[in-house]
Amino acid sequence: MTEVRIGSGAGEISLSLHGEGGTVVALGHGAGGTRRTPFLVRCARAIADSGRRAILFNFPYSEGRRRMPDSPKTLEAAVSDVALYARSTLGCRALALGGKSMGGRIASQAVAAGVAAEALVFLGYPLHPPGRPDKPRDRHLAGITCPMLFLQGTRDAFARWDLIEAAVGRLGAEVRLERFEAADHSFGVPKRSGRSSVEVEADLFGRLVAWLATVGL
Repeated sequence: MTEVRIGSGAGEISLSLHGEGGTVVALGHGAGGTRRTPFLVRCARAIADSGRRAILFNFPYSEGRRRMPDSPKTLEAAVSDVALYARSTLGCRALALGGKSMGGRIASQAVAAGVAAEALVFLGYPLHPPGRPDKPRDRHLAGITCPMLFLQGTRDAFARWDLIEAAVGRLGAEVRLERFEAADHSFGVPKRSGRSSVEVEADLFGRLVAWLATVGL
């Protein structure tokens, strides 16, 4: 793993690079996390072990140790800067953007606004605020043409299952929804599920890597 710093619209941000390969998967963190969030680090290692390169990056507010997320424009600019770094400096053959919760949503907004990506990966897409299914955050997804992978738990308070299933169903054949029974927004599962969180994570990472191969990345 290598750490680098790049310029962004709101100042420098830090990135960690995991593995090698022509395919790069760049993942942003959730609203309350950083690029050092253990779940993301384990995901990056799984991607690296598959022969691809993973990038984890901080948004400017987390880099500055602030609690309040930046404006959407600033968050999207950070995704754009990371994408440019992957293509121009790393010379990647193919780029998948995404992330955990907010990180994935912002990546999709950046792609909808014109940032080029060969795929999008969502580690728990935040379709709506908890308890507010009447406030969906999916309108922009209809304008995205690259393949998309949604990895979702059935107990995710940010994406009621029937709503995320319907939303993904409207997006076309190159969009896939993977169901994780009894998993919450962090992919934790209760003991009664019969599986541990470690087993769920291994399953999730395996499905992610398999999907990347399926779409030629």
